[in-house]
Amino acid sequence: MYDCIIVGGGIAGLQAAIQLGRYRRKTLVIDRGDGRSTLCRNYHNVLGYPEGVAGETLRSLGRRQAQGYGVQFVEGDATAAERYEAGFLITCEMENSLPTTYEGKTVLFATGVMDRLPDLPGLRACLGLTVFICPDCDGYETRGKRTLVMGSGNPGASMALALTYFCNELVYVNHERKPVDAPMAEKLRDAGIRTIDAAIERVLTEGEESEGRFRGVALATGETIVADRAFVAFGGNEVRTDLAKQLHVERMETKHIVTDPRTKMTSVPGVWAAGDVGVHSEQLVIAMGEGLQSAIWMHKWLLAREKASGASGESAAESARGEAHSLVGAGKP
Repeated sequence: MYDCIIVGGGIAGLQAAIQLGRYRRKTLVIDRGDGRSTLCRNYHNVLGYPEGVAGETLRSLGRRQAQGYGVQFVEGDATAAERYEAGFLITCEMENSLPTTYEGKTVLFATGVMDRLPDLPGLRACLGLTVFICPDCDGYETRGKRTLVMGSGNPGASMALALTYFCNELVYVNHERKPVDAPMAEKLRDAGIRTIDAAIERVLTEGEESEGRFRGVALATGETIVADRAFVAFGGNEVRTDLAKQLHVERMETKHIVTDPRTKMTSVPGVWAAGDVGVHSEQLVIAMGEGLQSAIWMHKWLLAREKASGASGESAAESARGEAHSLVGAGKP
């Protein structure tokens, strides 16, 4: 029986694991190893890293740090979640082995969001270096650069318009040729943004693959569009909360999980959520903060239950109910 099971070994999950390890809580992290942080090769807006830091670097450091506190890790895909009297059961499927079910008193969902990206040759090599997904994180990198937006319909158009704050030379390639609403199309024209409705065949790069130097795209029409930087915006990103749904956790229409602002506990007592699966702007440092925030309140909740179990009869049950209610509602320990 684990005190805490964390589903997701990205930034939010690792920060929570470190804090829980420091509380000496028996903690397990189940990680698929394919989240957003595995794609971004250079975060530029993180305190303490003026030259940027790769997502894989942070993941490696975080995992090592958590293991130093006794946190255990399993590489696999958590496919089933069930609540029972003593806590929660999480079933994990792993390569070359039978599914394994783990028991936990609490669960943290830090499963994140995955961007919908087309399978274009050369694209992934540039992600986080010269091709980006978030204008708040990396719009700064386009200043003074000819910039291309690879997208689909309104999401791509919206991205192109957002980037006008940083750069003036923009081209929008509507790769999937989805319609752009008339008001948004007018805004593109007013901003002087050229729009091309054509499929992209491949991303053009320069130098070694490890350098990820974007140089433009080759279109199915035979035309080549030259640029120095690019953003992708295809819409339909995957919010990974289907497992949380199995526990009847409250979700929004967008599938993001609703949490208590102070504690990050979900609508189900004993279940927390942190990072991009929640309702907020999708930022690495926010995910890190929410991971820490969740871990603190998971520990407080466990303390309350442990204190209650030391009482007897109805007194213990009433104490446990009262502590759980205060955490879910007012966020008080």
